Amino acid sequence: MTNHNALLSDAKGSIGVAGRISVSNQSLFSPGGGRYISIPRKKLVQKLEADPSQTRINTWIEAMRASSPTRSRPGNISSLPESSNDEEDSSWMAQHPSALSMFQEIVEASKGKQIVMFLDYDGTLSPIVENPDHAYMTDEMREAVKGVARYFPTAIVTGRCRDKVRKFVKLPGLYYAGSHGMDIKGPSKKTKHNKNNKGILFQAANEFLPMIDQVTKCLVEKMREVKGATVENNKFCVSVHYRCVDQNDWGVVVEHVTSILSEYPELRLTQGRKVIEIRPTIKWDKGKALEFLLESLGFAHCNNVLPIYIGDDRTDEDAFKVLREKEQGFGILVSKVPKETNATYSLQEPSEVEEFLRRLVEWKQMPLRGR
Repeated sequence: MTNHNALLSDAKGSIGVAGRISVSNQSLFSPGGGRYISIPRKKLVQKLEADPSQTRINTWIEAMRASSPTRSRPGNISSLPESSNDEEDSSWMAQHPSALSMFQEIVEASKGKQIVMFLDYDGTLSPIVENPDHAYMTDEMREAVKGVARYFPTAIVTGRCRDKVRKFVKLPGLYYAGSHGMDIKGPSKKTKHNKNNKGILFQAANEFLPMIDQVTKCLVEKMREVKGATVENNKFCVSVHYRCVDQNDWGVVVEHVTSILSEYPELRLTQGRKVIEIRPTIKWDKGKALEFLLESLGFAHCNNVLPIYIGDDRTDEDAFKVLREKEQGFGILVSKVPKETNATYSLQEPSEVEEFLRRLVEWKQMPLRGR
């Protein structure tokens, strides 16, 4: 079994909590799965000098609100726009059309190539629920994923703990990448997709485990004061869920998190869908996990592979960006509202993901002449 470790420091695109804030020339947050707050660097620095601590908290709250839209986009984008929102929806859908309506275009692009499927879990294979421990996928979705994995190498790439998401999915023969790709394990037995595979184990941040455990304990204790807040230890990262927290208390959540993290400069904060995540400051994310898995499957630097990555979260943007920059494969964003994204196509909800996966299986099962 191959065991890899990566220890490259990189805190880019994250908020520092040890007396400084990392900023780019354009915005505080990297473009991602939600609308993001763009703050000119000069103006931001002036605000930080005035009140660094409070500005940091306020900026987080603004970003949390911006990434928590409540408006759904219409399913029918061909109707005439009646408002600025309708115009925005139509424009966004023109740039990121439905992967279902563009299905034929996608399979045409796969001619002569091996499709490799990458799937996020929460919000993609399962609905977003108030209690993250109850994010179960349906039996129908499980059958759809099982069908896809029969014909294509398939990986589940999630911020969740690898063992936890594997218990949710309950399918052998898949590649499971937990903790945003910092904990990857492939099938221990040979598969038809990778006959030379002797088992893959990649853990990018083992030495951070004691620190993650310490931070988790501190966060659990602090979040007892915040109604609705939950803390989830995902082994190589910690998730603080605020989906059930009153918006008036979001500032308290941020204050507790940043206060604790000020003692751990080796860790960084990132934002997901109604979740704040604490990760090691290493150069590793879902995009790196995608590249690692393609290489492990023997598709590094190949032109005969078509990666398809489906995800709904800001953290999936790292993978979408890799595919766009390589001009290889497609990212598919799962969202009911327009978002800044590097994805090529879109789907509205898990039920559409299931339909897309089923159509892929049906297409693969068709006789060659029929296809």
